Amino acid sequence: MFSIDRLRALSAVAAHGSIARAARALHVTPSGVSQQLAKLERESGHQLLEPDGRSIRLTHAGRVLTAHADLVLAQLTTAATDLADLHEEILGPLRLGGVGSAIRSLLPGTLAALTREHPRLVPTLCDGEAVDMLPVLLAGDLDLLVIESWSNRPITLPAGIAFRTLVREGARVALAADHPLAANDSVDLAELKDEVWASCGPGTEPREALLQALRVRGVEPEIRYTVAEYTTQLALVEAGLTAALIPAMAYRPAPAGVRFVDCAPALEREVLAAWRAGSQSATIRACLAALSSHVLCC
Repeated sequence: MFSIDRLRALSAVAAHGSIARAARALHVTPSGVSQQLAKLERESGHQLLEPDGRSIRLTHAGRVLTAHADLVLAQLTTAATDLADLHEEILGPLRLGGVGSAIRSLLPGTLAALTREHPRLVPTLCDGEAVDMLPVLLAGDLDLLVIESWSNRPITLPAGIAFRTLVREGARVALAADHPLAANDSVDLAELKDEVWASCGPGTEPREALLQALRVRGVEPEIRYTVAEYTTQLALVEAGLTAALIPAMAYRPAPAGVRFVDCAPALEREVLAAWRAGSQSATIRACLAALSSHVLCC
């Protein structure tokens, strides 16, 4: 059985590139690191390091063992965090932001369960688009976001943001029931070249996904209706004024006069939870767990 301290020494050398730098990171002496690595080589039966000019590098065996060491150390860190949470009460503010359709589908049930289990938790919530909320998250004025990313235009998250995928779902074109293509099982987006569209505001993920999807099919869309809420977009569709690209979470409630048609090429949307890397407090972890449980139950 390998010693955890020896695995940690190997992982530190791999991460920092030298015994001296690894020793500084571990707050031990270089000779202490060298001794741990020598013992690890004897335990493993393999040479783990080899000279590389004036420095050293991992051997193939060293790289193999380092990969396992990193997994073991990561799991131990998770275990320590979980045990610490047992002594840490979930209370105080939890500042959330999210896109409207995800808020409606995911957050009411999640927050109800979370506040029942942790009655001293005080969640607040604002809606908006990722392009506007990510700077607020980075500034520390929000704790957790529920945002979206589209398959044909994946969101680019800034450095310092960690995320978890909560839901992956399809998206369809919403047409008025009397539209000539509404009875089709699917529609090529090129067939909608003369259509007027409704979408969210400029720079938002849904609008950019719609633009990209249509331009790939040689269509420059006319987006005449800029509306953040899918419910309002669907009301405009029912009135025969526009078409709209709608993700599955927003299909309901839909007006009776709207039909959803598969589109070609097919499109998907992911709903992500995002937070500042390194700021995953017990409160944020509790919220992530509640979100994941709610998704599994739905």
